[in-house]
Amino acid sequence: MSGQRILFVDRDGTIIEEPADFQIDAYEKIRFVEGVIPAMLKLRDAGFQFVLVTNQDGLGTASFPRESFEGPHALMLQVLESQGITFREQLIDESFEHENKPTRKPGLGLVMHYLRDRGIDLANSAVVGDRDTDLQLAANLGCRGFKLKPGPDTWASIAHALADAPRVAKVERVTKETRVRIELDLDRAADPVVATGLGFFDHMLEQLGKHGGFALQLTCSGDLHIDEHHTVEDSALALGQALKQALADKRGIGRYGDSSGQGAITLPMDETLAKAAVDFSGRPYFVFEGSFPRPEVGGLATELVPHFFRSLCETAGLNLHLSVQGENAHHMVEACFKATARALRQAIRREGRELPTTKGAL
Repeated sequence: MSGQRILFVDRDGTIIEEPADFQIDAYEKIRFVEGVIPAMLKLRDAGFQFVLVTNQDGLGTASFPRESFEGPHALMLQVLESQGITFREQLIDESFEHENKPTRKPGLGLVMHYLRDRGIDLANSAVVGDRDTDLQLAANLGCRGFKLKPGPDTWASIAHALADAPRVAKVERVTKETRVRIELDLDRAADPVVATGLGFFDHMLEQLGKHGGFALQLTCSGDLHIDEHHTVEDSALALGQALKQALADKRGIGRYGDSSGQGAITLPMDETLAKAAVDFSGRPYFVFEGSFPRPEVGGLATELVPHFFRSLCETAGLNLHLSVQGENAHHMVEACFKATARALRQAIRREGRELPTTKGAL
């Protein structure tokens, strides 16, 4: 089961604007940073919990009396809570910078228990702040860091990066037989760019990107002087790896390749009819029904068509049922790729933020 994602949030300059004297000790100094509440609500709905981590120089001393801090701070929390935003914890360091205490950001003293908690998904957590020390805290925690102005990030862009989680992958698979490079973006449609040295196979891979609705770039340099087997197999294995990487925890996907109640994508191509049904279950399984009327099409052995899809399922954690019937081998192979692509298109489509399983993980 995947762990809980945490957003470690700075206060001054991040949730509320920081005044010229760097001290929010009066109600009239409270002014929320632009876009913070909508962004935090989006991140809450995406499954993040919030932890406040802030340095408050000399809090409780004569230079910053505690009573001057507590009223404005409580009002900030009340406003956020009224909008549905609460904090799992509030971690406040009260030291001065010159004291160099381990509890002061970017030190880990206040957050050490999150490093030890196996229920926390630190790799997919993040720190948001307005200073370089916040980015250093993120590096120390081993998670992503975002810096608000004068940095490059805004609350809207942070929420997009974390909640919408652009589903991209770059994979390089290198063996003694092939070198495969893949770039994949599941949320962007683009003309496929494919080069494997096998023209017909390139055309089939282009069908996956085009009809799957995702941007695909794939190059493979393989031992074609022997035969096409390794090029086809390793391209499939790398593509499956890229799909798995881009989908990450699979939260919000349709998961299944058909929602019409028919159980499969049915795709005609002249005299040919292909059917494909997919499930990103995490369990590789491939079932194929059909036989091709000739042993090769365009330099591609037709026996490698089911082998390609079996290899794809292996690394993608995909369950695929594929069947084809027809008379023209070219049409039959192409229909297999198009039907699978259309099934993938439905399965990877975003449908919200729910994890489509009762098990808690896919």
